[in-house]
Amino acid sequence: MKKKLRVGVLFGGRSGEHEVSLRSAASILKAMDPRKYEVVPIGITKQGQWLSGGGAQALLEGETAVQESDAGVTIIPPAPKVKVAAKKAGKGLAPASAANSDAHGLDVVFPVLHGTFGEDGTIQGLFELADIAYVGSGVLGSSTGMDKDAMKRMFLAEGLPITPHVTVLRGEWSTDAKRVTRKIEKKLQYPVFVKPANLGSSVGISKVHDRSELAAAMDLAASYDRKIVIEEGVGGAGVKPRELEVAVLGNDLPEASVVGEIVPDREFYDYESKYDSTSTSEPVIPAKLTKGEAKKIREMAIAAFRACDCAGLARVDFLMEPALNAKGKKIKNPKIVLNEINTMPGFTSISMYPKLWEATGLTYPQLIDRLIQLALEREQEKKQTNFSR
Repeated sequence: MKKKLRVGVLFGGRSGEHEVSLRSAASILKAMDPRKYEVVPIGITKQGQWLSGGGAQALLEGETAVQESDAGVTIIPPAPKVKVAAKKAGKGLAPASAANSDAHGLDVVFPVLHGTFGEDGTIQGLFELADIAYVGSGVLGSSTGMDKDAMKRMFLAEGLPITPHVTVLRGEWSTDAKRVTRKIEKKLQYPVFVKPANLGSSVGISKVHDRSELAAAMDLAASYDRKIVIEEGVGGAGVKPRELEVAVLGNDLPEASVVGEIVPDREFYDYESKYDSTSTSEPVIPAKLTKGEAKKIREMAIAAFRACDCAGLARVDFLMEPALNAKGKKIKNPKIVLNEINTMPGFTSISMYPKLWEATGLTYPQLIDRLIQLALEREQEKKQTNFSR
């Protein structure tokens, strides 16, 4: 009988997308074929504690809570510290206090961590040090895909179209807000979108229609990151651009899915539009585009994937001018620009990334199989590299 692969599914984390990660991991764990995989759940709390076994399952089910008492005591199920460990059966992540932990001997890790400390190259660096195969982009691809400022620089270097933008540091804003405001207004026209450079799921993002809304948006973004990216809205005032998405899959020879479109139930696809149970935002798959437009967007998605040195998976998001401008006149050859790349997109069974591949002919379980295979292939390819003389 063929040996099952031991797959560690890592979820939770310290970022603002902790809850999204739990949802993604729950869907993946449910869909993984027990005949192929021996699955090892590994959780990270919001406070950065690592959990395996029953602790990880409790976190996944929302039963692990941290509460502060009057005496300042933190109440949390026991969680051993985790270190990189190896034994003859293989390599893995294991609690330091548990020599026979179920996290030993992993063949591959599926890090379903969204946002800071999971999607930004930090956890990928740990996997590299542990010499263990993992799903998704490496350190460089993850970090550039996470940092919207660095990402845009990569896109520009490849000649890919993006919307005009300005990047400022939190220190600049807190020191001289008036100067920063002048800088923004000199280079961009309202409306603008203000974003923390390193975060996802639209957390901390605001649409700013005029100067009166700018300060609050900057303060919000600055609370999440030291770098703030301000982008000019596509199409100008009174226009709601189309929000298009493409799923990319592969390593050195990536493939693009069909193009999908999100029709948000508010001005833009914010956190509530994505995750609020009352949201009426709708995905349209495939998006209503000409063959030429769809071909161009898919080619741009692959180019963006390569520009950031991504691997495994990514969702590439685009903005496109609508058919009509603010005055109701038809727009000829609507402008299409890259918005961003997401190297660990939402992965519930109803998230856009899996749905785009489902529409392209790859089921959710098949997609998980392919991602694990790509991780193992990348690990084998890495063995061709000499790391010492």
